[in-house]
Amino acid sequence: MVGARMARVAVLLGGLSPERSVSLSSGAGCAAALGRLGHEVCKIDPQDPDWIERLRAARVDAVFNALHGEWGEDGRVQGVLDYLKLAYTHSGVLASALAMDKDKSKAIFAQAGLPLANGKLMQRLEAARAHPMPAPYVVKPNAQGSSVGVFIVREGANRPPEQLLDPDWTFGEEVLVEEFIDGKELTVAVMHGRGALAVTEIFITSDGDWYDFDAKYAEGGSRHVVPAEIPQAITEKLMRAAAAAHTALGCRGVTRADFRYDPKRDRIALLEVNTQPGMTPTSLVPEQAAHVGMSYDALVAWILEDASWPR
Repeated sequence: MVGARMARVAVLLGGLSPERSVSLSSGAGCAAALGRLGHEVCKIDPQDPDWIERLRAARVDAVFNALHGEWGEDGRVQGVLDYLKLAYTHSGVLASALAMDKDKSKAIFAQAGLPLANGKLMQRLEAARAHPMPAPYVVKPNAQGSSVGVFIVREGANRPPEQLLDPDWTFGEEVLVEEFIDGKELTVAVMHGRGALAVTEIFITSDGDWYDFDAKYAEGGSRHVVPAEIPQAITEKLMRAAAAAHTALGCRGVTRADFRYDPKRDRIALLEVNTQPGMTPTSLVPEQAAHVGMSYDALVAWILEDASWPR
């Protein structure tokens, strides 16, 4: 097993997506932990044109993929690593690509009988012409993470978000339009073979009123309560749903499933599964691991150990 001995490990971090800054933080934390664990570590940024040559030359035993978003989390880098015949952390090509495509992953979740928000896939400019559904609703890029390019259209809004008409829009031409489910923001981490860890409730403490990019990553942007103070039956339902979503997509390593829970209607909805969740100082998965008695370094060691599994 890769993680059971000292190894040469390449940490991929940074990358080309709008989530670059998050990946740099995740990668730095994981690289430091790998060093503390006794591994020989080199950091490689796929933004560099010669990154594949550097990776080949490093002759590593495994790759710790700390990339987020496009190119790093959507199956493309995974395909390169498969071609290079390198062991790497987290999910493989197919699971990564499916999870990143919100519309396709929703189709798989629906087939698995998981609870979802009602919605539809639309072209960006079509969604900008008129309200595609009664407000409140959410507009999100079909293939981005970290709430990049996501907008909530509140009741009383005159029209859809004007940002959808921006000629400099860089988040893809397809958007997913979904009903907005009022209530609690909840998330569940899943470790492959171990199952769901816990349920965290997220409270927004920044100037915004929802869990946007700043609330996720700015210091003091949000407050996390783990375990979430919700009925035990709902906790168990969320943990089962997160584990089922992980399995339905064919994921490996650690994933994190995001949910909304409306206590008034006793309704939960699975929003998405993140195949490479953040490992920054404010990230949710390390918090849940700590809650079940696993330190940050132990979590990183487990993720590396899982990299030895065949694709």
